[in-house]
Amino acid sequence: MVIKPYSQYCEAEILPLYKAVGWSNYYGHPEMLEKAFAGSLCTLAAYEGENLVGIIRAVGDGYSIVFIQDILVYPAYQRRGIGTALMQALLDRYAHVYQIELATDNTENGHRLLQVP
Repeated sequence: MVIKPYSQYCEAEILPLYKAVGWSNYYGHPEMLEKAFAGSLCTLAAYEGENLVGIIRAVGDGYSIVFIQDILVYPAYQRRGIGTALMQALLDRYAHVYQIELATDNTENGHRLLQVP
């Protein structure tokens, strides 16, 4: 697995990931999602070979605050450390930032996310 900046938005690659995890507000409004990606502070992607398996997206100013907006991993790849690796890569990139925030849904997956070491 390789983590790298996701610099070129590709709807055909991104929408299936959002759909696989059930985030219908995003895949149901692809034009909004594309604009959200364009306005993001940072987006990192995890690839296995040429296949996108996960993504983390942050918004904020990059100096005093970073808000982790999205962190998604295909269900078939979950519980393999990919989400943790994405989170760590983002935290490393913004280690100088005063405040980093993450909000999750009150679901089993959201609770698991809060167990990041």
